[in-house]
Amino acid sequence: MIDIKQIRENPQRFKEAGRAKHFDVDIDRLLEIDSVLRAAKNQQQEISTSKNRIGKSIPKLDGDRKQTALAELAELKQQETRYDDQIKGLGPEFDALMQQVAQPADDDVPLGKDDTENIEIRKEGEIRQFDFEPKDHVQLGRELDIIDIERGVRLAGTRNYILKGDGALLHWAVLRFALDYMTGKGYVPMSVPLLMKDEAMRGTGYYPGAEEQTYRMEKDELNLAGTAEVPLTAYRMGEIVKADELPLKYVALSSCFRREAGAAGKDTYGLYRIHQFDKVEQVIICENDNEQSRAFHDEILANSEAVMKALELPYRIVNVCTGDLGRGQAKKYDIEAWMPSRENYCETHSASKFYDFQARRMNLRYKDAVTKKNLFCHTLNNTVIASPRILIPLLELYQNADGSVTVPEVLRPYINGRETITKA
Repeated sequence: MIDIKQIRENPQRFKEAGRAKHFDVDIDRLLEIDSVLRAAKNQQQEISTSKNRIGKSIPKLDGDRKQTALAELAELKQQETRYDDQIKGLGPEFDALMQQVAQPADDDVPLGKDDTENIEIRKEGEIRQFDFEPKDHVQLGRELDIIDIERGVRLAGTRNYILKGDGALLHWAVLRFALDYMTGKGYVPMSVPLLMKDEAMRGTGYYPGAEEQTYRMEKDELNLAGTAEVPLTAYRMGEIVKADELPLKYVALSSCFRREAGAAGKDTYGLYRIHQFDKVEQVIICENDNEQSRAFHDEILANSEAVMKALELPYRIVNVCTGDLGRGQAKKYDIEAWMPSRENYCETHSASKFYDFQARRMNLRYKDAVTKKNLFCHTLNNTVIASPRILIPLLELYQNADGSVTVPEVLRPYINGRETITKA
């Protein structure tokens, strides 16, 4: 959520931010309601002051003077009720509009309509050139008997799958390696709930906007989280954190659930865009300082790059354009791994910087050591690794001419020292 004072000072900035990000919100209507509410609250304050003054004077009055004061007090109470009704009537619309306001992107974020206009920053690693006809991950998985999409669909519907045998072991190995790496960097490991209240979804900025992509448990008023970002970021919501606790650095391994409503075409093949997956997620909560946010944004990106480099997977970094940013994201880097079967770099990680957008919605603050004021924290998050999507480049790039798959060296300790995956 944005500070209403910033919107009052420069409404055009937020109109332009909404257009650039494709979030339609009526800023003029928001400011109109804000003006009415401010006036009503000021009147309420004046009425309260007058009521106190008159109330204190009544015991000292008698006769006509007392009756006049009582009549004046009654009139003030009627006025107060009218202003109360006005505030109650306009409050929900004001809150709804405030939740729709988009955070302006950083100045160095490219202007663009969608992900086709993201800007490449750099490439890392060499793309493998095959001296045989390579297979895609679905073919490899089927022939090695480690991926069973057909039975997954039979059990759970489209975009579901089963990993079995070495496929399951490779999946868990990737996740465990990433988790071990992050705990080695000092991030606190967390095991978090998968079902979230609407309050946590709103606080992290997923509601309003992502309801159609979320599996919602209407009977229980709970939601299956699409990422551990939600419980990790909301973990301290509503609290005033001690300044010396910051930065808070968390990492979680959790299952994630996404409806992927509206997605179609090539993305639906194999393991790329699925309803359930597992992800190691990193979250940082820090002081309200733009330079700190910038430094931590670089840090969480570097953490994910270190995992990709350890897996020896070629990838590129892109600066995500305005049209591909979420409502609350001020800047986002995507890591895209090279996937031979897709003949392209494809997104596997997203590193996001929010400033105080999420913390303001969650009322997550800390007491500044210098000013002694309660300030809203800054929040950041990034994927460390997500599987089974990452199995696409792992299987395809590490395949051999005989149909086997070499296990990346860093993963071998997690698979009993195995060097290759072959058909049983």
